[in-house]
Amino acid sequence: MVCRMFRIETEVDKARRDLLRSRLLDTNTKASPVLAALRGTPAEREVPLHVWASTEAGELAGGLVGHTWASWLHVTYLWVDDRHRGAGLGSRLLGEAERVARRDRGCRSARLETWNFQAPDFYRKQGYQVVCVIEDYPPGLTEYTLTKTLV
Repeated sequence: MVCRMFRIETEVDKARRDLLRSRLLDTNTKASPVLAALRGTPAEREVPLHVWASTEAGELAGGLVGHTWASWLHVTYLWVDDRHRGAGLGSRLLGEAERVARRDRGCRSARLETWNFQAPDFYRKQGYQVVCVIEDYPPGLTEYTLTKTLV
């Protein structure tokens, strides 16, 4: 039996983070034929997708920030200013992101996360289904992961 000593550290180190990410990517690619097939294709990279809504005065009224990857749209943020809620702006922003993801980027599905105090009911009305619920994340809140088929 070989006894090995390791030094364990807790520090932010961008160089080691990048090395770890590279090694994990290589390991995952070797282990998964699906991920291996993505290597070297346009679908391999995350491509940003942003949709903005401005008032006639040029003020930000709302926006969506996300990305597409491997035929999926991932919505990271969707926000509408309080003054413009209830006017369908959130639906329009989400619909435009889904349209671009489907038509221009070949996405077949979408995913997002939201907390219980945010908008799980809004997303359900847009055709999303809850696929994961994490209670007490963070303590006192519930996080939902939702998905939708775009085709």
